[in-house]
Parts: sequence; C-alpha cells; structure tokens
Amino acid sequence: MSENKYYHKDIETMSVEQIKELQGKRLAEQFRYVYENVEYYRNRCIEAGVTPDDVKGLEDLHKVPFTCKDDLRATYPYGLFAAPLKDVVRLHASSGTTGKQIVVGYTRNDLENWSGTIARSLSAAGADKNSFIQNCYGYGLFTGGLGIHDGATRIGAAVIPISAGNTQRQITTMVDFGSTLI
Repeated sequence: MSENKYYHKDIETMSVEQIKELQGKRLAEQFRYVYENVEYYRNRCIEAGVTPDDVKGLEDLHKVPFTCKDDLRATYPYGLFAAPLKDVVRLHASSGTTGKQIVVGYTRNDLENWSGTIARSLSAAGADKNSFIQNCYGYGLFTGGLGIHDGATRIGAAVIPISAGNTQRQITTMVDFGSTLI
C-alpha cells in the first residue's frame, strides 16, 4: 500500500470553504457554457426564466433546471452534447435496459479530467505504482472499464483488464497475478 495517499494533494486537502468556492465558480462557468452550447437545455432555462447571469455560485443551485433520463432519451444520441462532435474522441453509453440508451461523448479534456478523478480515487484507496489493479468492469460501452483503466495507468499501476464474470477465473487471476486491488 502507498505511503503517499494523495494524487493531487493541493486538491484533495482543500478546506471546506475552498471546495465550496471552487464548486460555485465551476457551477457558474458550466451553467453558462451549457446554456450557450446546448439548445435543448437553453430552452429549458428560458422556460424556467433562468439565464447565466442568475447563477453565480452554489447559493443559486436551486435555480438550475435539472435534466432527467427522459430528457437524455428525448435528445438521443447527441442532442445534449455541449461540445462539437469533431471534438468528441470517445463515446460511451448505458445498456439501455430501461429504455433508449444514454450516450455520453468525451473530449480529450473530459478524459483527462475523468482519469485524474479516478487516479485520485484509486490513490485514496491505497493504490500506487506498485499496485496490480484487477479491473472487473466491462470494457464495452459502459464508461467504468476504461475509466478505471486510464486512472490506474495514470498512477503507474499495472492494470489487469479482466472485465466482468467467470468467478473462478477472477479468483485464479487474483491469486496467480498478485492482484492488490479489485
């Protein structure tokens, strides 16, 4: 297990006040970006009487119209993407077992943020460059498999991309490969 439990110590040790300030700033920035780049959501905001000037921080969160799965399905596949499709470098989707699948598009920056978040999570769990991470998430359209893979790679851990299922194979691999984290 790692002696250094932080991946980005400056982020992970922020005070509650610093976290709230950062969250408020990011909420305002993200709300403006989505308002300006997603017609469907902008129309929802107009219906609710909310503009980007109304959302300045966390105290304004109650003003933000939320989306639900029906909104995501109604705009399938790309209607809620805020980035141009030319900037999307990876697509993921839900299984669609309860209706039309939900599609997510990632830009390079999104993947950087996602793998950094996973790297922080894995580090907090004790993973480091000496870890052997047995990744039991699927490697299909579900975002988990590649998310864990990228985060583990980012901290320098060895990734065992076994995916899900076959309990006996999981246990054999765990023992034979020396998995230190699942």
